[in-house]
Amino acid sequence: MPKAKGKTRRQKYGYNINRKRLNRNARRKAAPRIECSHIRHAWDHTKSVRQNLAEMGLAMDPNKAVPVRKRKVKAMEVDIEERPKELVRKPYVLNDLEAEASLPEKKGNTLSRDLIDYVHHMVENYGEDYKAMARDEKNYYQDTPKQIRNKINVYKRFYPVEWQAFLDSLQKNKMEVE
Repeated sequence: MPKAKGKTRRQKYGYNINRKRLNRNARRKAAPRIECSHIRHAWDHTKSVRQNLAEMGLAMDPNKAVPVRKRKVKAMEVDIEERPKELVRKPYVLNDLEAEASLPEKKGNTLSRDLIDYVHHMVENYGEDYKAMARDEKNYYQDTPKQIRNKINVYKRFYPVEWQAFLDSLQKNKMEVE
């Protein structure tokens, strides 16, 4: 008779484990993470999504929140009934979201430090002479005069205040030399 590979122990039911709490915690952990910190801190896990959003003054379904009014005859306007507004228990969430939305947008696109130094070097040494810039030894990428002009224009467009300050400093340097 062959030998048994390994005895398997029979699983016993754990009477001392609270299955309701175990399932609730598992469901809570499985719920997706809410990215917005204002909503996440005000979220009540015991309530549904619709109830949570209604308490915060937000809409679950935008089509029901702002219904499209159908054109009717003016005599029928008496029949239009207003739906009772749901009570907003957490208005601070809505206020925080509005304050965050009203902040000015950060300027995401910037130029590299190398390109800024390149433009400064070219304008310092050559002014508006793009053909001479194209022959400069710092023109590593062998840009044509038009490409150099476009890079300088991009710098002017991105940093108008810095460009003006740079031109003013060049004028001061020329005055001091003369």
